[in-house]
Amino acid sequence: MTVLVASDLDRTLIYSAAALGLTMPDPVAPRLLCVEVHESKPLSYMTETAAALLAELTEDPSVVFVPTTTRTRKQYQRIRFPGRPARYAICANGGQLLVDGAPDRDWRRQVAARLAEECAPLEEVHEHLLAAADPAWLRKARLAEDLFAYLVVERALVPDEWLKSLTEWAGARGWTVSLQGRKIYAVPRPLTKSAAMHEVARRTGATTTLAAGDSLLDADLLLAADAAWRPGHGELADASWTAPSVTALAETGVLAGEEIVRAFAREAGRLGRLDA
Repeated sequence: MTVLVASDLDRTLIYSAAALGLTMPDPVAPRLLCVEVHESKPLSYMTETAAALLAELTEDPSVVFVPTTTRTRKQYQRIRFPGRPARYAICANGGQLLVDGAPDRDWRRQVAARLAEECAPLEEVHEHLLAAADPAWLRKARLAEDLFAYLVVERALVPDEWLKSLTEWAGARGWTVSLQGRKIYAVPRPLTKSAAMHEVARRTGATTTLAAGDSLLDADLLLAADAAWRPGHGELADASWTAPSVTALAETGVLAGEEIVRAFAREAGRLGRLDA
């Protein structure tokens, strides 16, 4: 039996210093391991316990660990996870499938064809974001892999009504809006992590899929997996979102990341015993 483990990264498995400050549930801080450095500065962390558990999980030949993220390929490749390097990684919310670090061209062509058929073009959405955003709270506007757009904002200054209006406008054009920390994402609805996960499962022959994530953009991934977990923080937790196959954890912050890796290992071990 091959078990595919697809996990979202930011605020699910790894945590920036800002995310640690927002979600640290215990005044006695756990020991942390830096797993991402950018411009010579430490950027993202896991607990040492989570790192050790992940290293052990990735050494299991029956487990295919697939980092699954909205990050671009370059942003993802800054991360150095412990354990065996992941052969497959899903970036750009499913728009990029990396195989041994290189983008899979066949997958990218399939994605481009779906987007052209099913939703408004990126240029239209990007122009609307720039026109609608208020300079008082907009800090940066970015395109990711020529697939989707996002804004970096001062979150406290963004009106809830503006987000609601943007969500309605984008939805009518086949796009999804998600707020994650200081970033507002506009992503084509057909661009999903679940589709890429299914492709990796097909290629590896995985018979069971496990997943974790914290945001609206992770919902399709969690629903597509045989079993899934979400932390006690994030967009999905704020909406009290769950499903029959999804476990809503009580843990928040970096300790939720630790519990997610523990749950992956526990379930993979249980499946291995059933297969023996």
